[in-house]
Amino acid sequence: MTERTELERELLAKAAQYFPGNSTGNTNYPKELNFLIREGKAGRVWDVSGNEYVDWLMGSGPMILGHAHPAVTEAVREAVGRGSTFFANNDQAVMLAEELVRAVPCAEKVRFTTSGTDACFQAMRVARAYTGKEKVLKFEGGYHGTSDYAMMSVFASASVEFPQAETNSAGIPHALSDLMLISQFNDLDTTAAIVEAHKDELAAVIVEPLQRTLAPNPGFLDGLRKITADAGVLLIFDEVVTAFRLAYGGAQEFYGVTPDLCSVGKIMGGGYPLAAVLGTGDVMSVYDRSAVSSDSYVDQIGTLNGSPVACAAGLATLAELRKDGVYDRLHDVGGRIRQALANACTEEGFAMQSVGEDAIFDIYFADQPVQNFRDGLAADPAPLSKLNAGLLQRGIIKSWPQKFYPSVVHSDADVDQTVAAIREVVPTLRD
Repeated sequence: MTERTELERELLAKAAQYFPGNSTGNTNYPKELNFLIREGKAGRVWDVSGNEYVDWLMGSGPMILGHAHPAVTEAVREAVGRGSTFFANNDQAVMLAEELVRAVPCAEKVRFTTSGTDACFQAMRVARAYTGKEKVLKFEGGYHGTSDYAMMSVFASASVEFPQAETNSAGIPHALSDLMLISQFNDLDTTAAIVEAHKDELAAVIVEPLQRTLAPNPGFLDGLRKITADAGVLLIFDEVVTAFRLAYGGAQEFYGVTPDLCSVGKIMGGGYPLAAVLGTGDVMSVYDRSAVSSDSYVDQIGTLNGSPVACAAGLATLAELRKDGVYDRLHDVGGRIRQALANACTEEGFAMQSVGEDAIFDIYFADQPVQNFRDGLAADPAPLSKLNAGLLQRGIIKSWPQKFYPSVVHSDADVDQTVAAIREVVPTLRD
């Protein structure tokens, strides 16, 4: 086991005292493996005791350039020196909005928020305001933040029939479940039937184009685009994770499908609290009081929306991502880890499904392909938990329970250390 200094043990005890559930709400490592990160640099982090880890969690995705990237750090220092926030338009926000419109296919207008949760919530509200319809369809197992509407059928029991929604958090009014319809990811037939039956009351379909770690089947996103367009229903891509990760233009560029609206966050904020709703000019006009009636106007205010510091970090991050060879490197790094996982499991005789894309991926211990949430329920979670724990004990951090987030700064040494740990851990998973 990793050694803990007295200071870290004291801080861990205080975390248990002050944090409900001993967590800020994000990570939930087993108590015996819990640790406190002190600092990060490039593709590695160090805990309070000084133990070093190769980091494939990367802040849950935003740190695609690694921790404390010099260009981002310098941009933030300069921005802080000019003032932290103004509650008014600022030059950094305007320049970042321009780059988002240049990069993302669906983007003609931009409205900043401070979190992916809020961006997804706002996108659904915009769709309702623009169409005058109240219902939204999402996919079982899809995660769009923690708003009341989004927390439907995320951790579903799979015991109800589509399109019925299940609330997945206490404190959500049950009446809201009637406003959310649920379908199955990668299932065009079921989705088409639901959309056709409810198109007169359906404002939008919201989807992670890559749902958690599940890649879309060929034709699924194209089919979804056609189904929604034919029915007069807006299509929202939740690209909080995939924007600037799968490609510079996000999943829209990578898969070649353009929605009406999308939410972006994580990478575009350079690791700072920043997200945005992007969309076509006509749909986004609901944010313009002078352009729409009072019945269609969406009032959206946030003290830190378009924070100049966060926008400066985002501009610096995107400038680095535009450099030659960046995405080739990202996909190469991820592909090497994916292949190592697959090889180690195959050699040990484990039934395993590799899911996702090289820029974001994981595995399921299952003998059948995993294409949707219910397929994933048939997988055995025990080996994956053991794999995660074994890697952490060997100084390798990943998202718990699932997701590897490669970065462009993970070195060959980081990859080699991770592959070596995988090859050590996988043979122990039956113990």
